[in-house]
Amino acid sequence: MAEATDGFPTQSEARGGVPRLVDMAGVDRDIFTSTDEPELEFDDDGTELSSAKEVELWDNSADDVGSDDTTAELDEQLDQGNEPEDLEDVRNYTANLPTLPWEFELAKEGEQGGPFRGGAITPDGLIDEDFEAELGTPQEEDAHSEFTDVERYGIVEVAGDDLYGRKVIVVSACKLPSNKNFDHQRLLEYIKHTLDKYVEQDYVLVYFHYGLHSSNKPKLSWLLQAYRELNRKYKKNLKTLYLVHPTNFIKVLWNIFRPFISAKFGKKLMYVNYLVELRNHLPFDQLTVPLPVLEYDAKKAAANKLQYPYEKEAHDGPSKTQQFGVSLQFIKANSGRVIPLVVEQTITYMRQIGGDEVEGIFRRCAPLTTLKEVQEKYNAGEPVNFAEYGDVHVPAAILKKFLRELSEPLLTFDLFEPITRLHFHDAPKRIMEVQRMLQDELPEDNYAILKFIMHFLVEVTQKAEVNKMTPSNVATVFGPNLAWSKGQANLSTIEPVIKFTQLLIENFDDVFLR
Repeated sequence: MAEATDGFPTQSEARGGVPRLVDMAGVDRDIFTSTDEPELEFDDDGTELSSAKEVELWDNSADDVGSDDTTAELDEQLDQGNEPEDLEDVRNYTANLPTLPWEFELAKEGEQGGPFRGGAITPDGLIDEDFEAELGTPQEEDAHSEFTDVERYGIVEVAGDDLYGRKVIVVSACKLPSNKNFDHQRLLEYIKHTLDKYVEQDYVLVYFHYGLHSSNKPKLSWLLQAYRELNRKYKKNLKTLYLVHPTNFIKVLWNIFRPFISAKFGKKLMYVNYLVELRNHLPFDQLTVPLPVLEYDAKKAAANKLQYPYEKEAHDGPSKTQQFGVSLQFIKANSGRVIPLVVEQTITYMRQIGGDEVEGIFRRCAPLTTLKEVQEKYNAGEPVNFAEYGDVHVPAAILKKFLRELSEPLLTFDLFEPITRLHFHDAPKRIMEVQRMLQDELPEDNYAILKFIMHFLVEVTQKAEVNKMTPSNVATVFGPNLAWSKGQANLSTIEPVIKFTQLLIENFDDVFLR
């Protein structure tokens, strides 16, 4: 067993250890030569603090979560960048906090589910998921959000879907304002408000830790409160929590909190030392990384001679058979097809085998190794026989992946803003406006492809009693693959896309007039 560093267990040790993305499938191990986590916290000027100066990271003016004296003492010891002197007392303190019913359930699931439960990636690359009988229905977005005071900072944002179709929620520490006049309770309420939109389906969290310093940090007691208030409802469908640019301080907190963090939740936590490690899991065209984080990562990457993740790799351009990651115009020019082969073959196969009757169609993921194999075959111009895989979720996931990786979305960048404004019209005018958008503004080829896809989605929703995929459920999991903005998305832009997709499904005959 590898030796632990700084008194912390290695990945191969305790069950609650945190894996690193570099150890996961799809990441080139040869690129990452350093095995150390980023060492230090950062001050206001962005410079690294010495371990001794980490005293400024957390203060001892804790709010009530447990004893005032106890939390103040913990804050003081954490301020010094060290593990508390009597860790056993800390563990006794956290262990004596009241245990809530959902914590019993999570602990039970962790014990019974085995090492690959809860959305973990198995050795075969399979994303293991628990399908819910019904997906959540997106809530109506208020014309004027009740959280404008928090939203304006951009601390919490929605960044579309990851490469496996799961919603991505981003939290940026560098955007936290001064803690002298910022209400962290409001922030917690806003985080819950944001997550409430998506917790009934699979989602992932990305936390950019760089930029947390003495003047904007919340209190330790706030973290304890947040962990308890973000209960099983929020943890159940969280598939991965990416901690980007972690520091010793994060490891100290992990060691303290581990006694009352369930083993199942612990397996969802991933350390990310370099942004390039996220590239195999998150689409960077949808993920707007804060500038301070980009600059810090670029500096680290240059020092270790890593490829900067936002620069395209030098090559002569895509091959003529390329299907993924190119434009619809490119595909048509090189294949002579209006309906791309991927779209036609996936939908045709699902129709032939009754895929519209399969529970959770378009929601369940497929083995990652299989998706990669199928994508490579399409890009190489090789024939694909979905019957060989014996899993209807493979063509369903491939269709979503194809649409999501287009260089421009099927509904085009130009239509994104009109789609987000559609909810300002009353119901009859919405139909007329959608008719106009599809007829006058959507390119003819895009219209043909969209109609082909939506026709099948209508067939799927007609079997909702069997497959559990109502129009709102299908729109929730499929809509974000049809439209997105050039920048980072948020609640106010993603929900209109979902509602637009639902409108297309429910009013197919009225909006597709040619």
